Amino acid sequence: MIHIADTIITHARVFTSDEANPYAEAVAIQGNRIVHVGTHEEAMHWRGASTKIIDGQGNTLMPGFIDSHFHLLAGCETLEAAQLQRVNNKEELKEILRKHADQNKASEWVLGVGIKYQIVSTRQELDEIISDRPVYIEAYDSHTGWANTRALERAGILYHAKPSGQNGIIVQDETGTATGELREADAIRPITNLIPAPNATRKRELLKLGIQRINAAGVTSIHNMNGNMEDLMIYAALEDTGEMSLRVYVPYSIRPETTEQMLAEAIEMAQVQGEYVRGGAVKFFMDGVWESHTALTLDPYADDPNAKPEGIYSAEHFTRMAIACDKLGLQIFVHCCGDGAVRRTLDGYEAIQKSNGRRDCRHRIEHIEVIHPNDLPRLKELGVIASMQPLHAPLSLEENDVWLTRTGHERWGRSFAWRDILDSGAILALGSDWTVASFNPMLGLHAALNRQKWMPDLPDQRLTLEEALIGYTRNAAYAEFQEDQKGQLKKGYLADLVLLSKDLFKTPSSEIQTVQPLMTMVNGKIVYEA
Repeated sequence: MIHIADTIITHARVFTSDEANPYAEAVAIQGNRIVHVGTHEEAMHWRGASTKIIDGQGNTLMPGFIDSHFHLLAGCETLEAAQLQRVNNKEELKEILRKHADQNKASEWVLGVGIKYQIVSTRQELDEIISDRPVYIEAYDSHTGWANTRALERAGILYHAKPSGQNGIIVQDETGTATGELREADAIRPITNLIPAPNATRKRELLKLGIQRINAAGVTSIHNMNGNMEDLMIYAALEDTGEMSLRVYVPYSIRPETTEQMLAEAIEMAQVQGEYVRGGAVKFFMDGVWESHTALTLDPYADDPNAKPEGIYSAEHFTRMAIACDKLGLQIFVHCCGDGAVRRTLDGYEAIQKSNGRRDCRHRIEHIEVIHPNDLPRLKELGVIASMQPLHAPLSLEENDVWLTRTGHERWGRSFAWRDILDSGAILALGSDWTVASFNPMLGLHAALNRQKWMPDLPDQRLTLEEALIGYTRNAAYAEFQEDQKGQLKKGYLADLVLLSKDLFKTPSSEIQTVQPLMTMVNGKIVYEA
């Protein structure tokens, strides 16, 4: 091998995420691989006439962020909707929706995404903003939406309507008339089925735009949380044309109506193992979310004892399908917000091992917003990966988050239990759940490091900076069977990395969110420069 690097990044505070060699000051890259990690002097041995030298200026150089929970294509398609994440009251909502409607007069529908709960609750409130066009806005978690009267009429669900499946609630008044609030996919689908999807060309444009923004945040890989062969082929087409700059792990979405025969599509997807795009997993939803009273709980909701969701899968149904997936060698992801969902899923994973035998399957639970203490040690015992999102946790009691009201203070001590889960010996992988939360990993780090205790006697669930970084790198790579390829700056590993604007280890935790990427590299190519 010719010892000439294409790129050398030196004079940096290198966080490698490599347990055997955690820190360095220079990295040399040849092609799409790292060929050296060490001192500046050692790296200079790889210098040639054509080598590009990048001065890290003492800033942090680290593996590219791997976001362990993402909704890529669906998220990119929302970039055309009104962005409501910062709306705090009805007046702000009115201003943004009317402006968006004026700018998109050719569109029949007025759409918005990312709104907080408790801003609006009825169709009449939306009618006061816009009544002559169908309006649909969705909560930040995508589990609840609100429609105006025109939209409900168009969907045929204004009067005495029932959701298309068990996973849905069309909220109605005493006369059977829809209030405008729709909870979960089966209730929302009659609306969204009417909204024209972007054509293939526009979908590709939005996907490329989204990937550019994701790379600019320092993210180099994602684990997608929904998909099918059609979605995978959209990503693969970008790879085929050399336009892909984000590694995407795509699961097959399993729904209650999915049969074992239909898993053939998941097996077909698993055969796709490109440099950027891969299959090999399946995704279940065990429950909904606390905010809409659809999380599966062990005990009643604090604010509504009558809310008793049954979960999307019975224990028998989930276990039967999960055993079939595992037998096919597929990795399993399961959305679980409530402690009841976590337990039902762990029971299913235990049944898998009894039925199929134990193997290195790395099945996962996504979110784990609340976990019962009895289930905590089962994560390690069963080899289950905890995939969690720091930005989901209310940062402080002052946020007055509806989540806190739904769960109640008796559950707070076992909520978003990052520290407890890590200390139990389980693998903790971190992500964003974009579009539910920002894909900016600096905001995720800020939440992981700065979350306040909601009551003085609660356990401190914060992570250290190094623990959080490992959750976004080495552990995230492990969570997709790629720990020997990425997630660390290590000789022979893929050259996926990010150079930041500051030394993270000298930056006060309260200022972590101000740090920005200066450069992102994927597969040895610079895909973003500030």
